[in-house]
Amino acid sequence: MQKIIFAVIGVGGVSLIFYVLKTYNDLVTLRNKNRNQRSQIDIELKRRFDLVPNLVEVVKGYAAHEKTALEDVINARNTYTSVVDDTAQALEADGTLTHSLTNLFALAEAYPDLKANTSFLSLQSSLSEIEQKIVYARQFHNDSVYKLNNKIEMFPSTIIASLFRFRKESFFEANDGERENVTTRFES
Repeated sequence: MQKIIFAVIGVGGVSLIFYVLKTYNDLVTLRNKNRNQRSQIDIELKRRFDLVPNLVEVVKGYAAHEKTALEDVINARNTYTSVVDDTAQALEADGTLTHSLTNLFALAEAYPDLKANTSFLSLQSSLSEIEQKIVYARQFHNDSVYKLNNKIEMFPSTIIASLFRFRKESFFEANDGERENVTTRFES
């Protein structure tokens, strides 16, 4: 009888160890997937930022007296590149850059020669393509954050997550300006 009790306790202990190991490995996998998805966003943002100086140079030739709009784009780009690993600051800087680029493209409407410039059109097309990739990368990032946060918060994996100090990640969310823009579009 004692052998059966020890066997049950032994099997239970081994099962618990395997559960802890599997849960820990699942958490590590989800955390790494989340980091990978964040880096995919960074890659696309870098591609966008690399195009900004070229865009500014093309626009300068046509709208040199629109110095404020050009400086806003450059300052927004520089602000983002100085953000290290803070998702909230990165979102704010990205929103500022997006707003500045929107203003710059609106400015282009006042200059027919600029709108017809092949370099400007090519850069505008490239930026549009990159923006779409950023949207998809953010979607995948948020999916990975959702899975990681669920694993961290759900019982019993929350015990292992807190034991090994896994932390919830932040979702990429629209900033107030972007929300206002979307709300205004749908209300009209």
